[in-house]
Amino acid sequence: MAVFVLVHGAWGGAHGFRKVRGPLRAAGHEVFTPSLTGIGERAHLTSPQVGLTTHITDVVNTVEYEDLDDIVLLGFSYGGFVVTGALEHIAERVRHLVYLDAFVPDDGDTVDGVSGMAAGQAVIGLGRDWLVPPPSREFDDPAEAAWASARRSPHPVGCFTEPVRLARPLEDYPFTRTYIKATEEPRSKSGGPFWAAANRAKASPTWRYREIATSHMVASNQPAELARLLLELT
Repeated sequence: MAVFVLVHGAWGGAHGFRKVRGPLRAAGHEVFTPSLTGIGERAHLTSPQVGLTTHITDVVNTVEYEDLDDIVLLGFSYGGFVVTGALEHIAERVRHLVYLDAFVPDDGDTVDGVSGMAAGQAVIGLGRDWLVPPPSREFDDPAEAAWASARRSPHPVGCFTEPVRLARPLEDYPFTRTYIKATEEPRSKSGGPFWAAANRAKASPTWRYREIATSHMVASNQPAELARLLLELT
């Protein structure tokens, strides 16, 4: 039996994995999908004080309070920053680290800096907006698009400006690493951070690399294929 901890991305929530949890549990595995403070079903808790550390603590506390060990820890999109930052606290509990079309940051990186999105400043000045509205996303199914889009919430900007901390390069940790790329996601002239992360994984013997032929919202567009791939990796 594997223990999966699936961490959602920005503007989303744990509900984004609702079609993936069932197949994994039906195969006999435990699945945890912690919700990050201030977004998704915890949008009522948003505030200017919510930052990357808040979200890292959400995940770390789930793992530690449930006393989970030997886990498969997955970060989707922005969740790549969250799971990377969590390693400072729970690296010894991780068996397999999976990045799902996600950022793969180095020590000191920020979402703003890596993505070039310039969502905000490190210090939120008086009168400045501290919520970043959700961008539009592509979904394969119009019904799923309507359902998911209605549940996308503004994201606290501090999460995008706070640097992540990583004690040593990811490749130096003893756990297994996998990058899963959504291959139908458009590639900009500069490549973009997710394609750069995919290239990093493909070029390294210390990573596994897999692909799913869909756009960025993998768990909504191809939940069965994602579940199948995660079961293959365990």
